[in-house]
Parts: sequence; C-alpha cells; structure tokens
Amino acid sequence: MIAVVAVAALGLLGLMHWYLWRRLVRDVSRPGGPYRRTGTALALLLPALMLLALIGGRAFPLAVERWFAWPGYLWMALGLYLLLALLAGEALRPLLFRLRRPRPRAAAARPETVRPESAEPEPAEPESAEPVMQSTAESTAESAVESVASRRLFVSRVVAGGAAAVAVGVVGTGAYGVLRGPRIKQVTVPLAKLPRAAHGYRIAVVSDIHLGPILGRAHTRRIVDTINAVQPDLITVVGDLVDGTVPELGPAARPLADLRARDGAYFVTGNHEYFSGAAPWVEFVRELGVHPLENDRVELPRFDLAGVNDLAGTAHGQGPDYDRALGDRDRTRAAVLMAHQPVTIHDSVRHGVDLQLSGHTHGGQLWPGNYLAELANPTVAGLERYGDTQLYVTRGAGAWGPPVRVGAPSDITVVTLASLHA
Repeated sequence: MIAVVAVAALGLLGLMHWYLWRRLVRDVSRPGGPYRRTGTALALLLPALMLLALIGGRAFPLAVERWFAWPGYLWMALGLYLLLALLAGEALRPLLFRLRRPRPRAAAARPETVRPESAEPEPAEPESAEPVMQSTAESTAESAVESVASRRLFVSRVVAGGAAAVAVGVVGTGAYGVLRGPRIKQVTVPLAKLPRAAHGYRIAVVSDIHLGPILGRAHTRRIVDTINAVQPDLITVVGDLVDGTVPELGPAARPLADLRARDGAYFVTGNHEYFSGAAPWVEFVRELGVHPLENDRVELPRFDLAGVNDLAGTAHGQGPDYDRALGDRDRTRAAVLMAHQPVTIHDSVRHGVDLQLSGHTHGGQLWPGNYLAELANPTVAGLERYGDTQLYVTRGAGAWGPPVRVGAPSDITVVTLASLHA
C-alpha cells in the first residue's frame, strides 16, 4: 500500500513538473537556445532537491541537510504557487490571443477606369501570371502561420511572466513573515470554574517552532524575547519543538532557558519529537528549566494544568494517557490541558477538561492547505467549543518544510482567562 502511494505521489510530482516545464520553458523559448537548456536543467534539478529535502532529516546529518533544505523547500512553495498561477492563467490565454490578433486592413479602393467602346481589348495576361499568384498565396499562408506562432509565443510569455511575478511575490512575502518571527495574538477565554482571583490570568501559548535545517537559534531567540516582552503568568510549549536530534539542535533550543513567567514554562511532545527520539528532548528541556508534562498534571494555585503525550508516541508505548493525567483530579477546579493535536478534543470532553491548548495544524500554513487541514482536524485555528470544553488551536510559531506561510501567519497566543464570577 505504501509503495502504491509513493509511486502515485511521484507520478503526480512528475506530471506537475512536466506542466511547469512546458508552460515556463518550452512554450516561451526557441529550441536549442540557452534559456531552453537552462530551464530544462532546472526542471530536473529542483524537484530532485525537493525530494532530498523531504527525506534529508532521516538520511543525512544536519550539516549536509542544510545544503539542499533551503533550495528544495523554497522550490516546494514556489512550485505550488507557480502551478496555481499558471492554471489560473489558462483562462486568460484565449482572451489574450484574441486581443493580439491583427486587424484586417481594408483594401484600397481603385478608381474605375472607363474605356471608350472603340478601344482595343486589353491584352491577355501572360501565362506566367498563375504561378505568380500561387507564390503570393503561399507567402500569405506562411505569413499567417508565422503570425499565429508569434501571437502564441507572446501570450505564453505574458502568462508565464505574470505567473512567475505572482508566485515570487507570494512566496517572498510568506517567507518574510516566517523569518521575521511570530506576532502576539490576544484571545480571551471565559471559564465557568475559574475563581474570581484568577480573572485576567495570562497564558502564553507557543507551538510548532520546528527548529531544524532552516530555523535555528536566532528563531528561538526571537520567540523567547517576544514571549518575555508580554510578561505572561504561565508559558506553554505545545509540541513540535524540533526536527532533529539533541546533539544537532540542542544549541538552537538553548535560548528556551531564558523563558520567564511567574508560574514557569511547561512542555508536551508533538508528533515530530518522536521522529528523532522524544525521550532525549524531554530530558533536555527539563535541563533548560522547562517542565515536561508526560501524561501528568500540576496543581497551580487556582486551576489544574495537565499535559498528555502526542498520539505519535503510541507506536513507542508512550501515547496519551488521560486517566493518568486527569483521572484523580478535583473536578470542581478548572482544568487546562496541553495536547499537541486538536483531534484529541473528544477525549478531553469525556474527562471534563475546561480548555484544551493545541497546535499541529499550522493553520494550513500554505493556502489552500487550510482546506486539507480541515479534513483531518476538528479545528484548524482559533477558539471553538465542544460541549463544556473549549479548544484553542494556535497556528504555531514556525513552519515545517518551506519557511513560508500564506494565509496563515505565525503567532504566539496570549490566552487571557476570564472568570464568570468577576
């Protein structure tokens, strides 16, 4: 089954790049020219780099992976928006072709010559006139063919140039948003069981930082400085911190030791932690002063904070255990749960959780990926209610794969708890 899916995916990838090559290279250039040769070479090289980037973390050390992660992942995003822009341009081709069509020239009116009746008849045309007329007709036909070819080339270049400009603009803006760092988003969540004394309590929620071959120590530093600047009461790191091992990415994560909040910082695993070994990362963040909650709970002064392992840990015997995290708690107290994936919300409802904090979806990251994310997640981004439980999903502070976000800006959310008794 996996082999069938892999072959189908490679076939689709090949078809996509053939289409891009046809519209961006073949249709806009003359055979044998330098543009045609260079474009054809890139049409083979870029998808190869993209595939290497996708498998790189499991096949190469980080120092090697960086060499093809940048071009490979950027091409993944650029290729997507080139494809979408070119497909939209297909609707414009017939219109542009008609607009480019030359208008027929009106034949010049010849003055009619009146001859006297006595005038001698004009001599017959020489026998060579017919070949001359045939040659003229062939020349006109060739000119028409060249005109059509010229119009097609013009239309192809306009559509290709427009698609390239749109794709580069979209990807460039999306990359700037990621590399600039996440912005603070404010959300107020009322909780029925929250005491009056906890009204206005602020929790900084950060998820999906995705340290790896592209996002590194500087990215972590921006996130830490942004969180500390708002002075939250509590910090929650809700999974997918890294894409690599502790020896490779430990230095990049070290600025997390500077996180500051009155009630501390807490961490739960995401699915990506299990790709490189979750246990070493749990111990490493503990050394940094960030408290891991592995199916565990801490009783803060005015509510309970719990955390469960990610679903990906199930394959390693470390999956989520709601009974262990929440089974013996005092249900008269409000409970806030950290769980990386929103799909666990129904377990939270059954265990009487008041608020679940999640990430994982990236808000879709690359439009129209949000529509695909909606198929797999109950909530893609924002706050929603499920029975007596509320679910908040952050879009995340980093990016997986392409360091690009379109239609889903990165964020660090400050959740302000509100008491109904205030």
